[in-house]
Amino acid sequence: MQTRKAVRVRDVTIGGGAPVVVQGMTKTDTRDVAATLEEIRRYAEVGCEVVRVAVPDREAAEALGPIVRHSPIPVVADIHFDYRLALEALRQGVDKLRLNPGNIGGRERVEAVVKAAKERQVPIRIGVNAGSLEKELLATHGRTAEAMVESAARHIRILNDLDYDEIVVSLKASDVPTMIEAYRLMAERYPYPLHLGVTEAGTPFQGIIKSAIGIGTLLAEGIGDTIRVSLTAPGEEEIRVAWEILKSLKLRNRGANLVACPTCGRLQFDMWPVAEELERRLATIAEPITVAVMGCAVNGPGEAREAHVGLAGGKEMGLIFRHGRIVRRVDQADMVEELWKEILDAAEEVRLGGEGAEGDHA
Repeated sequence: MQTRKAVRVRDVTIGGGAPVVVQGMTKTDTRDVAATLEEIRRYAEVGCEVVRVAVPDREAAEALGPIVRHSPIPVVADIHFDYRLALEALRQGVDKLRLNPGNIGGRERVEAVVKAAKERQVPIRIGVNAGSLEKELLATHGRTAEAMVESAARHIRILNDLDYDEIVVSLKASDVPTMIEAYRLMAERYPYPLHLGVTEAGTPFQGIIKSAIGIGTLLAEGIGDTIRVSLTAPGEEEIRVAWEILKSLKLRNRGANLVACPTCGRLQFDMWPVAEELERRLATIAEPITVAVMGCAVNGPGEAREAHVGLAGGKEMGLIFRHGRIVRRVDQADMVEELWKEILDAAEEVRLGGEGAEGDHA
């Protein structure tokens, strides 16, 4: 496997051994500057590190100026077909372009965009999608991983011929095996950082499963430098899922990790609503703490002791643990509120550099 080239996007490094970067894409109309900035701020609060915005027309391109100036994170302009939109996005100070140089016109137009990108030190992501491959590649290879890699190679050659290599590559497909194979081939052949994603993954139930398998498989193999989870859902949910994938593989560490048993016939209290309410509240915690909610005496005390904060349930009651020590006994009706107090205290302890403070607050 080749060492990935490092590419800078404002103050974020993609590739070169840097931590895997979490990206998102706004769902607002980019022409509405206030709404787009509000959405970007919400994304940043839950851990988004680079954000992409659609640029369908000139008005959207001109809106990029104030968006970039006020965005807390780097902004990527998503451009299709019209090289003039890419030039305007660069004039407005965008931090990165997502475009395919073979789709924006003749050589002179591509040269104009590359010249402007070079001058501003703005990288370009080549974004190949299995659903929009070139006709001749479909005729030769079909809708395959090899066709996707060849499509990317064509775009890479165009940029390389212009002495430009500040490149990131994505090869997205809604079919997970095709997506995995395409990225494996690209990782073997080219040194550019890879942006992972399963495109059009669907609603949360199916989309999260597809994304976790596709993105997670590649990351576990050491392939991938930045990720975007695509769901038919609010963008904040996409970003939370991305972080969960990274946390599961111990590649990044941000936010709370909830350990909860699946429950069985030994359960002696109503655990599901407790776990669900805690999961909802924990979405607001940025510190890397572990919370365990366990239903009985078999694994409960052990798991609870290993967590920053833990609850081991009994007959309509529970024992709350902090760092392996029993803090107090609580009734079922008070479990959530009492546990939440301990969680907030533990998060503050980590934030201030106390026990278990090592982590990734990005």
